[in-house]
Amino acid sequence: MIISEIDNFTPIVSRVLRIEDVTSGDARNQYLVRYRGQLYSEDTAEAYDRLASALKPYNVMPLFRRDKSYHVVLLVPGLPSAKPSKTWVNIVLLVATFLSVFIAGTMYTLGGNYNGPSNPTLSDLLPSIISSLGGGVAFTASLLAILLAHEFGHYLAGRFHKTNVTLPYFIPFPFSAFGTMGAFIQLKEPPKNKRILLDIGIAGPIAGLLVSIPVLILGLSLSQVSQIPANLPPGQGLQIEGNSLLYLFSKYLVFGQLLPAPSSFGGMTPLMYWVQYFFTGQPLPLGGVDVMLHPVAWAGWAGLLVTALNLIPAGQLDGGHVIYVLLGKRARSLLPFILLVLVLLGFFWPGWWLWALLIFMLGRFHAEPLDQITSLDPSRQAVAVIGLMIFVLVFTPVPLMAVGL
Repeated sequence: MIISEIDNFTPIVSRVLRIEDVTSGDARNQYLVRYRGQLYSEDTAEAYDRLASALKPYNVMPLFRRDKSYHVVLLVPGLPSAKPSKTWVNIVLLVATFLSVFIAGTMYTLGGNYNGPSNPTLSDLLPSIISSLGGGVAFTASLLAILLAHEFGHYLAGRFHKTNVTLPYFIPFPFSAFGTMGAFIQLKEPPKNKRILLDIGIAGPIAGLLVSIPVLILGLSLSQVSQIPANLPPGQGLQIEGNSLLYLFSKYLVFGQLLPAPSSFGGMTPLMYWVQYFFTGQPLPLGGVDVMLHPVAWAGWAGLLVTALNLIPAGQLDGGHVIYVLLGKRARSLLPFILLVLVLLGFFWPGWWLWALLIFMLGRFHAEPLDQITSLDPSRQAVAVIGLMIFVLVFTPVPLMAVGL
């Protein structure tokens, strides 16, 4: 970089930074010039906005960094630019997900409605399928309401902060338990600072949870408590959903007891039984009683699971954003512990091994803001801690347990 260009930028930077040294950059270190010193204002977010606005006509973007006790301003060429999204892709995926979820909800309802031959023909199934369509509609409306609330929580927070984000991309997963693998939005530019990153990251789980809880309570009120068979006939299977603390409390609130209630505690104290069952799904409560979930309750339970998965404190997940804004680059030191926990839990639910692999491959990087000097204000620190508390409340160590088949 030539000296005259530095001379153009230095007076602008000096309006916000008490400059102590200047380093010219090049293509290798990917910046035009590096300034080190101390920002004049304690409102570092406002200082960044002022500097970014002053440099915009030069097509130059500032980055705020820390170097021990110094504040560092890096000037990099180019401004964030977002390519237009193809909205038709979002619409097609939403329609496909709607159909996939509707089929899953109908099949779930059919499993509770059908009482015909063990090897049915289509004519045997048709009356039960027709009577199950209402449950499919209820499940679809409930689950998509939760997913839409979650994703538009992210989207609206991004738009509020003038950060370019895509519309939600829904992921259909035909012939699965829920008919979908959820949805996601993409940041089309880096977040400006940690405050904005937290707002966008935490808005989704909170919005989704605010819909999931009333859906779950409504669904539980429509559900019934029944006995779990002690022995299953050959060829029949049973699936038992796992428990989070919030799910256990919700069932207690509606039914007045902890469910599933085993026929006996097998010589253990009730506390020891519940601790073991909560973390391992064993021993199975065969012969006891449990709630047989209405399709709306099944969607509400799925909403809690989606919230928990998104709040795993790693990488680009919502929980990864939360832990990053709290701990900065130190958050990466938690990754081995998180992977170890998921691998161990995989012995009780193999799905965690897939999540461990995905997080190992994709979860080692965090969304780094343009301004890494501006820290969280006290209210946002509290929100971030609440986000971690929500994760503890909704995390389900063993999401599903299969018996038979």
